[in-house]
Amino acid sequence: MSTRMKKNEFDCIVVGGGHAGVEASYAAARVGARTCLITISAESIAKMSCNPAIGGLGKGQIVREVDALGGLMGLAIDATGIQFRLLNRSKGPAVRAPRAQADKYKYKGYVRRQLEETENLTIVEGIATQIISEGGKAVGVRCGDGRAYRAGTVILTTGTFLRGLMHVGAEQSPGGRLGEPAANELSQSLEQIGLKLGRLKTGTPARLDGATVDLDKLEAQYADEQATPFSFMTERIDRPQIPCWITYTNEEIHRLIRDNLDRAPLYSGQITSTGPRYCPSIETKIVRFADKDHHQVFLEPEDVEKTTIYCNGISTSLPKDVQDEMLRLLPGTEHARIVHYGYAIEYDFCPPIQLKSSLETKAVAGLYLAGQINGTSGYEEAAGQGLIAGLNAARSLQGKEPVVLARDQAYIGVMIDDLLTKGVSGNRGEHLGTLTEPYRMFTSRAEYRLALRADNADRRLTPIGISVGLVNEDRRAKFQKKIDDLAKLKDYLTNERLGRASLWEQLRRPRNTLAQTLADETEVKRMGIGKDVLEAAAIDAKYEGYIAKQQRLAIGLRNLENKKIPGDLDYAGISHLRAEAREKLSSFRPGTLGQASRISGITPADITVIQIHLKKKTSQATKGRGCE
Repeated sequence: MSTRMKKNEFDCIVVGGGHAGVEASYAAARVGARTCLITISAESIAKMSCNPAIGGLGKGQIVREVDALGGLMGLAIDATGIQFRLLNRSKGPAVRAPRAQADKYKYKGYVRRQLEETENLTIVEGIATQIISEGGKAVGVRCGDGRAYRAGTVILTTGTFLRGLMHVGAEQSPGGRLGEPAANELSQSLEQIGLKLGRLKTGTPARLDGATVDLDKLEAQYADEQATPFSFMTERIDRPQIPCWITYTNEEIHRLIRDNLDRAPLYSGQITSTGPRYCPSIETKIVRFADKDHHQVFLEPEDVEKTTIYCNGISTSLPKDVQDEMLRLLPGTEHARIVHYGYAIEYDFCPPIQLKSSLETKAVAGLYLAGQINGTSGYEEAAGQGLIAGLNAARSLQGKEPVVLARDQAYIGVMIDDLLTKGVSGNRGEHLGTLTEPYRMFTSRAEYRLALRADNADRRLTPIGISVGLVNEDRRAKFQKKIDDLAKLKDYLTNERLGRASLWEQLRRPRNTLAQTLADETEVKRMGIGKDVLEAAAIDAKYEGYIAKQQRLAIGLRNLENKKIPGDLDYAGISHLRAEAREKLSSFRPGTLGQASRISGITPADITVIQIHLKKKTSQATKGRGCE
């Protein structure tokens, strides 16, 4: 990377200041790339435009992984969270996940300050309208006011802004989110440089004036007595937490919605794009679950003062008068004032089968995509992609190989692999993917989830963060102490016996209470072992046998992952390969045999045919060189 540059020249340009853009710009700058973050408004950096919460099942694991690699999201929510809960606490550690409500105003303020204090990072306000490309490579970005910025790599993290169109009843208005303009020209620019676009939809509920909501009559949902931090750098969270409140829809509300379905954009034909199945609008719930007479609604404060309330569970694009009446009929909100109405938004995205594992596009060198532009949903999924895109964009300029996390290493690896091998299909074109809705992470997507736990994300990924330069010295030292303490504790547990069995063997037994009393052991106290290390040892002991089996399976499958497929392989010219396989493989262009094996419709026989073909090509090339 060059060390002397003109004012508008950088190593890396990141377009978009959402959660993907934050992690992308932070990662790129941290590993030495002179980075420019272009955002419509610096005030909107890390804005929580939908649910004011971080984490959840599958998502909490991703946040822990982002943190373990040296990212910002975990630190930000620990500093600004107002209610922390560990989900699935009664179940096994593999499916437990942290979640926290955020003070969304303090959250974005914290993140912005961190970025402003980051060396090598410049924040620029502007609307990106064009990707500047030369010879099939992205070399810069042009803004709507004519300013141009040049760089060796460009990362797009545009969220819902690409040709964004918002719907409230019959009302339509262009915009990326409430009060902010859409990026129409940028969509056109992407099509001009050879990327295919699809169309997706998402939505959001009304926000209420907190002072006008009657919370006292509702059931409260309290935080955990002891908050579980997201960041491995956070020792504890001691500040007071506040509850959320639970209410329920009723038959009157359902009748109101059914009577007005012809005015709902989702059912009038006004919206044709695909929305998220696991976060449906209230009108979709009423239609899909016609037998249910009520649905749960969480009233979630958006800040510690309860200035505004987010109505989680009634996302809608119904007309304003219907929303007014719906909230009048909802217990607790009968007299509430709506700060802004719920709306649906349609936006362009780039089906992710157009990406390499590094998140660089196949069509345009030096152009990386992360977040909702890849068809994903959620702040957490966006952050995970952003970190990987920013890191790899910087590494490409340093002449280094990209960091690609495997499915047995991280939920981030599962997500990116799913996007590349399953894709996301919008309502434009064919062969854009087999997933027909925005991608959302669940623990069930990870076949190695026993090993991919929230509690061990640091042990899985911090060594990688150290090796690539993302982890600072304080985190490295704390991590090393944890590893050393865990080794000492395991040595003690395996050598200290209780009856015929070692303490380690005792921990492995079902319903054993030793883990609860271990902290009181004199020797453990003498070693100064922390609670996190005690919990890690107890979990390791319990899952030791299962994880060993998963590791053997992963090693067996890694042979396919290591066998690369040339990007220009002519599948049409491979004899004995089925027509369906030729079509799908030509569309998805997998980078390895492992990726190819996970594409829907590709059989083991197809993989064998490709293996034989590649082996023949290698043999012929070797013979050819021998005749020279």
